[in-house]
Amino acid sequence: MAEEHSLDIQDSEFSPDEIKSILEAVLFAVSEPISLKQFSLMLNGVSTRQIHQVLKQLRDEYRNTNRSFELIEIANGFQICTHPKYHGWIEKFYTRQVRVKLSPAALETLTIVAYKQPITRSEMEEIRGVNSDSVLNSLIEKGLVRIAGRNPGPGRSLLFATTDEFLQLFGFKDLAELPSMEEIEQILNQTQRES
Repeated sequence: MAEEHSLDIQDSEFSPDEIKSILEAVLFAVSEPISLKQFSLMLNGVSTRQIHQVLKQLRDEYRNTNRSFELIEIANGFQICTHPKYHGWIEKFYTRQVRVKLSPAALETLTIVAYKQPITRSEMEEIRGVNSDSVLNSLIEKGLVRIAGRNPGPGRSLLFATTDEFLQLFGFKDLAELPSMEEIEQILNQTQRES
C-alpha cells in the first residue's frame, strides 16, 4: 500500500518531498486548522487521500524526532501546535515580554487612565492638554483600555478604565500593585541622580 501511495504522488506534478514541504510551510504560516479540502484546492492534482497520508508522515516525523511542536487534527482540519509540555515556557515568555509597542502619548494616556479610572475623555484631555481621541482609540483597539460605563452627570460621557490585558501586560495582579506617586517620584529622582 505504501508503494501505491508513492506512485500516486509521483504521478502528480509535485514530488513527494515538494508536497510535504508545501504542506509544512502552509501549516507554519497559518494560525488556524486547515482542512484536507483546502489543501487539495491549493495542490491541484493531489487527492485529499494523498494529502492525508503526507500529513500523517509529517505528524510521525515530528513525534519520532521529539520536536517541541506537533501536528494535530482539530476542528475538521490540521494545525501545528506547540507540544503541551512547553506550555509553561511559552507562558513565562509572554508574561515577561511587552507585546505591545506604545508611543509616548499612548503611554501617557494609559498612565492617566490607570491612575484616575474611571475617567472621561474630557478629564483625560484636561490633564494631557491635548486631544486624546486617536490615542484612546488605539489603546481600546489594543485591548488595554475599555469603556467602563457612563458618567451619571450631565452629558452622560463615557467612562474609561484599564483591562485585564493591561494588568497582564505590565505584570500586575490587580490595580493595587500600581506604584504609588511617591514611589514614582523616588524612581525618577534616582534616575536623574544616576545620569
